[in-house]
Amino acid sequence: MFDLLSGFSGTGLLVGLEIALILVALVITPRNRPPSSALAWVLLMALIPLLGIVLFFLIGSPRLPQSRREKQQNMDTLIEEAARAVGPVRPGEDAPAWFPSVSTLVDRVGAMPLLQDNDARMVMGFEEQLRTLVAAVDGAERYVHSEFYITIRDATTEPFFAALEKAVARGVTVRLLLDHMGTRPYPGYRKTLKALTAMGVVWHLMLPVQPLKGRWQRPDLRNHRKLMVVDGDVAYVGSLNMIDPSYDKRGNKRRGLQWVDELCEVHGPVVHEVDALFVTDWYCETDELLDSSREQASDAQRSGELLAQVAPSGPAYDQENNLALFNSLLYHAERRISITSPYFVPDESLLASITTAARRGVDLELFVGEIGDQFMVFHAQHSYYSELLAAGVKIYLYPKPHILHSKHVSIDDQVAVIGSSNMDIRSFQLDLEVMLMVCGRTFVDQVKAVEDEYRRLSRRLDQGAWEQRGFWRSVIDNLMRLTSAVQ
Repeated sequence: MFDLLSGFSGTGLLVGLEIALILVALVITPRNRPPSSALAWVLLMALIPLLGIVLFFLIGSPRLPQSRREKQQNMDTLIEEAARAVGPVRPGEDAPAWFPSVSTLVDRVGAMPLLQDNDARMVMGFEEQLRTLVAAVDGAERYVHSEFYITIRDATTEPFFAALEKAVARGVTVRLLLDHMGTRPYPGYRKTLKALTAMGVVWHLMLPVQPLKGRWQRPDLRNHRKLMVVDGDVAYVGSLNMIDPSYDKRGNKRRGLQWVDELCEVHGPVVHEVDALFVTDWYCETDELLDSSREQASDAQRSGELLAQVAPSGPAYDQENNLALFNSLLYHAERRISITSPYFVPDESLLASITTAARRGVDLELFVGEIGDQFMVFHAQHSYYSELLAAGVKIYLYPKPHILHSKHVSIDDQVAVIGSSNMDIRSFQLDLEVMLMVCGRTFVDQVKAVEDEYRRLSRRLDQGAWEQRGFWRSVIDNLMRLTSAVQ
């Protein structure tokens, strides 16, 4: 009898603890979180209490520490003050009627104003991209600001590091930022840091996870930006990481995998916006405010015809800036939308924007990879294909063994955005990203030429064949879709 009562007592205690955990989860998880994400956390804590609590403690908050967000706000104030001196920009003939409202949105959430008199060009192919960056560093006279999510010195990227070393030797100040957890897993990480120090490059880790040094935030928050600025004269943004296109992994090399990226070179006043973003990240990591943050474009730099605007985003902001930008562009599109995104896991609002655009007659295409390097994301994005195809979206699969890593959107014939942001929940909530929005046919025609080449190489996904892909594959796809909500 005593054993029976003890059993009931133990069971009651466990049930009570379970109920208490669920109640706590219901109170804590919904705060500033989408309902789908909050529900996923509640279910996780209910089904696997201990694991759920540990995971929520480690990755439950998508925000950066308060001190880091205050630094971002301080820099936003400085950028806004500098923007007042520039004055209003009048959209040219190429700008659609709706463009000023989207530009205002980018300005208000990211503190970066629209600027005129810019020039931009697409640089395609890794060898040409590397040659372009090396040539820019070789021409540096005052400073080089380099920021790549992944930065590894290997046999392929050696010319870039050699150019940095030569720049330092002739008196150029070279500053470099690399993401700690983004770069750390790759071969040559420690050797790269030692080499940078030996060269005289001033480098710092971005978002380091170093609890013993008092540096801690959610460990999977990453600075995913890729950019470089030289002397305030030229800037580069895109999807390119500074590493061999195989990402230096034996398995990748054995399979012949090669990452395909995009790089955009810009000249004009917007170069100083790109530099302001680097200065912001530098200040956030070092507490040092660089003088280049106060530079303005000279008359000689105002020779282009393009409108351009930097669109930053990340967990230091109160809103999901890049998601708001994508949704606005998609709802304003009148004729065509082309999306290239290697990791495509849209939230409900973005999925609605895309399918709604397709159903109202916009010619909409999506370029994704035939193969992927992230199992969970790759299968999660597959779960959206049926709905997209049913809405009339044309899906093109870029052929293996290449990993399509480019990230851009072009709208009609007038506007394009290119940069580091994927169309997935991680890029919307957890990663610091940068996109460059450009208005002007001369540049959008270059982007469309890239899309033409992607289309030529890719295979269009057939809806009937996709629906026959197999029961268990669809089960895995939908299970992985569920995991994307735990953010």
